[in-house]
Amino acid sequence: CFKTSIWDETLYRAWSQMVHALIPNRDSLQTHLDKLCAVCQADEVVLFERATFLVICDAVRAAHEDVHRHEKISNIIKQFKLSCSKTQAQFATMQVRNARYSAFIEGFTSTTYAMVIVSDASIQPATTLINIEASRAHF
Repeated sequence: CFKTSIWDETLYRAWSQMVHALIPNRDSLQTHLDKLCAVCQADEVVLFERATFLVICDAVRAAHEDVHRHEKISNIIKQFKLSCSKTQAQFATMQVRNARYSAFIEGFTSTTYAMVIVSDASIQPATTLINIEASRAHF
C-alpha cells in the first residue's frame, strides 16, 4: 500500500463545497459572517475548517480576481503549520501587512480559523482584532 496525495484546485473546491453543504446551520453562519465582514469593513472574511483548512463559508464585499486564492492560502497555511509542528510549535495566528492590505488569520472557534482581509489603510489592525474577538460569541 502506497501513500498518495492528490492536489488540484477543483478537488479542493469540491471538498469545500461538500463540507459547506453538510453544515446544519449554514444560513445562520453565513449571516453572522456577513455581519463580521461589514463590522470589520473587510474586503473578505473566510471561515476555514481547523484541521483541513477547507473553506466552510465566506463573505465578500470586494471582488477579487484570483478565483483560486482560497486554495492557495490553504496550501500556504498547511505548509506553515507543518513547519511549526517540526519545531514543536503550535500555529495560532498569522498577520500579513503590506501597502495594499492587512490579512489576519486567527484561531476562531475550536474547529475553525477565520481569515479577515482589510484593504482600507485607515483601519487599525487592533480594531480588526478586537472585532474578531468580540464576534466569537456569535459563532
